[in-house]
Amino acid sequence: MGELKVIGMWASPFAIRPRIALTIKSIDYEYFEEDLRAKSDLLLKSNPVHKKVPVLLHGDRPICESLVILQYIDEQWTSGPSILPSDPYDRAIARFWAAYVDDKFFSAMLGMLKAQSEEAKAEALGQIKVGLELLEKALKDCGKGGAFYGGEGIGYVDITFGSYLGWVRAVEIMGEVKLLDEDKTPGLVGWAERFCSHEAVKNVMPEAEKLIEYAKKVFL
Repeated sequence: MGELKVIGMWASPFAIRPRIALTIKSIDYEYFEEDLRAKSDLLLKSNPVHKKVPVLLHGDRPICESLVILQYIDEQWTSGPSILPSDPYDRAIARFWAAYVDDKFFSAMLGMLKAQSEEAKAEALGQIKVGLELLEKALKDCGKGGAFYGGEGIGYVDITFGSYLGWVRAVEIMGEVKLLDEDKTPGLVGWAERFCSHEAVKNVMPEAEKLIEYAKKVFL
C-alpha cells in the first residue's frame, strides 16, 4: 500500500499520538515537521478540510484527526500490541475517556494557558483538578490493576491523555501550581513517570521548558 508518513508539529499533543502508536507497533515511518505559520502544500493537500496536524499518509491515502489515526493504526496493523481493548465494552469505555480528555481536560488546560486574570486562572485550575481526580479513578477502572490505562501496556487512553503530559508540566511551572499530586492523585503520578519513560514516548515528548517558550509566543 506504500510508505508511511506522519505530518506533525513538535509541540502538538495531538501530533505525537500517531508517532507513539506506530512505535508501539514497531512500524517504520517518515516524519515531516510542519510550520503552522506557513503551512506546506503537503499538509493543505492532505487535510483540506481542517488544515491541521496530524496527518497520517499511508501511501497516497491521508488519514486525519489523531483519535481516528490511532484507531486506523490499530486496525491496520493487528500483529503488534493492541492499542484499543478487544472487549467491546472496554473499548467503548476507552473511547469515552479519550473523548473526555480531548473535550473537558484539554479545554481546561487551554483556559489555564490563556487566563488573563486570577479569577479565570482559578476557575481553569479547579476544572483541571476535578478532571485529574476523575482520571485517577479511571486509571484503576480501565487498567484493572495494571501499570497503564491499557493494563500492562500502553493503550488508547494512555496515548490520548499521556500526550498532554509535557503541557501539564509546563502549566505547573508557568502557573506555579502542582497538578499531579502525590496525595490526591498518586496513581497518576506513577503512571506519568512510567508513560514518559517508555521507549515509544521519551523521544517524542516535548520538554516543558521548550513548551513554555512556545506558549509565551502563542498564548501570552
